[in-house]
Amino acid sequence: MWVEKINWLEINIDLFNDNIKKVINSDLIRNIIVYVNNLLWPLEFHYYHHYEHTLEVMYRALYIGQEENLSIDDIEILAIASLFHDTWFVIEYDNNEPIWAKIAKNYLNSILYPKEKIDKIEKMILATIVVRQPENLLESIIKDADTDNLGRKDFFDKWSRLKKELETIKNIKILNPDWYHYSLKFVKKHKFYSNSEIKEREETKENNIYKLQELTK
Repeated sequence: MWVEKINWLEINIDLFNDNIKKVINSDLIRNIIVYVNNLLWPLEFHYYHHYEHTLEVMYRALYIGQEENLSIDDIEILAIASLFHDTWFVIEYDNNEPIWAKIAKNYLNSILYPKEKIDKIEKMILATIVVRQPENLLESIIKDADTDNLGRKDFFDKWSRLKKELETIKNIKILNPDWYHYSLKFVKKHKFYSNSEIKEREETKENNIYKLQELTK
């Protein structure tokens, strides 16, 4: 059973099967975790898109991958794509599609990671762009993991952090009514894709939509 409000420092690794434990504890993933930590940790005004969010997405993606019976090879590239999915913020805050997967690609090329796997990872990272539709199960899983909090009880806490991040980095003030209307529009349009995510998160997402509707009255 997945913990609703996850603290990555307290993640219960017993949630995972032996294949996933092997991936998490591999030198490859451990080295990437350190590399991504060094990239994201200095971003002090990223109250939402920060290092802990990255690990949260990775662990959720691995959990969904386990529920969807992925192979160990797919689990590995899912973990890598999850870790790198927000590193483009180091280069530029606003959307800039050509750089979304650049850091991952450069790093993986430098360690001679197989090109066919790099290509899959690049497509998975690009799948996390809001307007993109996933084309396969791996892309569906990482997209679900990235927006997992929309279907959790801590949704409002997470999105208050996103609001603070936008206000700080863009030097603007977002009025609460405007934020609630934007959030309602976003969550109502949002879709979960994997069977496991729909099963575990759709009901709470609908509850969050109801709460947002009440706030916009």
